[in-house]
Amino acid sequence: MAPDFTALYREHYPAVLRFVRRRAALAEVDDIVAVTFTTAWRKQDELAVAPLPWLYRTARNTMLNAARAAGRRSALHVQLAQDAAIDVVRDPAVLLGERQRLTEAWRHLDPLDREVLALQAWEGMTAAQSAAVIGISRAACSMRSSRARRRLATLLAAADADASGSQRPTDRPAPTSNHSTSTSTSTSTATNGADTHV
Repeated sequence: MAPDFTALYREHYPAVLRFVRRRAALAEVDDIVAVTFTTAWRKQDELAVAPLPWLYRTARNTMLNAARAAGRRSALHVQLAQDAAIDVVRDPAVLLGERQRLTEAWRHLDPLDREVLALQAWEGMTAAQSAAVIGISRAACSMRSSRARRRLATLLAAADADASGSQRPTDRPAPTSNHSTSTSTSTSTATNGADTHV
């Protein structure tokens, strides 16, 4: 039996909205979400088992279709989550540096690998659910997830190493010793003293 559509809409609308915001231009978000739920209304019988993965897949296909219609690249570029909890204890400058390195590493991942990671990390999808959203097998999704995590870890490690290297203090010249001057002064004083007592 299909779930009550009003209850389904109220429960999943915030999640679908966040999902779309990470993948579409701001001006297109509302239209994509509206099309997603309009499609869901027409196909309510398909929502009985797993509504949220179905909604994510429908929203993703809507975005891909819109991109192709506009002549844009078909790959969706998932943005880093902007609604993550802010660590108010740590130095904001450190947090900014970490986010910049993460953003740069994220950009170097394959778009579909980014999608898999985003679905699992931010949308809370399992491997099976992520596979259903993207339209690939569970095995392929798990393989992409493992590969993407290793790649991201490698990129972040390299970025951290570069950052540590750039923050090393430069060598400072050794302070000039006054030992020779002091020795000369002492010798001169001693000589003068000796001349006086002769």
